[in-house]
Amino acid sequence: MLKFHSYDIVFREIPDETTLAINIAGCPNRCAGCHSPHLQEETGQPLTGTVLSLLLERYGAAVTCVCFMGGDAEPDEVVKLARDVQNMPTLRLKTAWYSGRNNIPDGALTAFDYIKLGAYVEALGGLDAKTTNQRFYTVEKQQITDITNKFFNSNYYAKKD
Repeated sequence: MLKFHSYDIVFREIPDETTLAINIAGCPNRCAGCHSPHLQEETGQPLTGTVLSLLLERYGAAVTCVCFMGGDAEPDEVVKLARDVQNMPTLRLKTAWYSGRNNIPDGALTAFDYIKLGAYVEALGGLDAKTTNQRFYTVEKQQITDITNKFFNSNYYAKKD
């Protein structure tokens, strides 16, 4: 069962979207230099369809996208929750997944509008580094397009001091 540590409305993780980012606990990747090592722990509350519905009742009108930040230990559950978002009749929200995996799991291309793939490699940097190994894709009609370069624009994804 997926557990989530926290959530927030964010503006930088998905280009051109106001996003409800749900931080999923229990990350199995253990990337050196991870910016969220607390998400490696098995803590938090269960992330069920009911909990997701409650979050979207509260925040759905304020966002254009829901992003699952992690969940690599249970990709089928992340896909299922993304489909739950897609099937909500009163909301037309996009779905996204930030994954440390290197490959797209089965079923994900029909569940997401955006997918970030790749483990964090400290020496290569995150999505805002031109040397990054991570890739950010849009998904349309089960075809992916790499738009990682959108994160290189300093006006969009400015580094914090």
